[in-house]
Amino acid sequence: MSPTHDTAIDRTRDWLVRAVIGLNLCPFAKAVHVKEQIRYAVTDADTPEALAEALRDELALLRDADAEQIDTTLLIHPNVLGDFLDYNDFLDVADALIEEMDLEGEIQVASFHPDYQFAGTDPDDIENYSNRSPYPTLHLLRESSIDRAVEAFPEAADIFEGNIETLQRLGHEGWRKLFTTG
Repeated sequence: MSPTHDTAIDRTRDWLVRAVIGLNLCPFAKAVHVKEQIRYAVTDADTPEALAEALRDELALLRDADAEQIDTTLLIHPNVLGDFLDYNDFLDVADALIEEMDLEGEIQVASFHPDYQFAGTDPDDIENYSNRSPYPTLHLLRESSIDRAVEAFPEAADIFEGNIETLQRLGHEGWRKLFTTG
């Protein structure tokens, strides 16, 4: 059964606050969250083709929006690409859309999925949890925002390694507790 849009947004926002911001997995997320510059969009797409159309619409919306109002978008798609390998293959479609819409250098897509798995890891390796969201989600980011964030945080290349250390200290039990308390 598909979650309501409100449920999908609430669970995604909770994950963002508890994990991404709470564990400082992305030091850039807090500012746009506090300023309410994150657009949470849920699509009812149930095929990759329908998701591609929803993605096209969201890319155009972000491109045309005032960055002070919408700096980044989380496109949540709970009804399609539940299989991580299919989702991972779809990222090529997302990249092709960015190229087709002449958005290279302007917007990029980051990926989050409940079964996210980095290459060379086992499915339950804790480092995969840095990209594990409640639902398959495409994160649309403005390149200019990334550039500003990297200027403010020059050690951006160290974020991934820091995330692994944080998650290893937390462990699977700590990750579960993160979402069962408060």
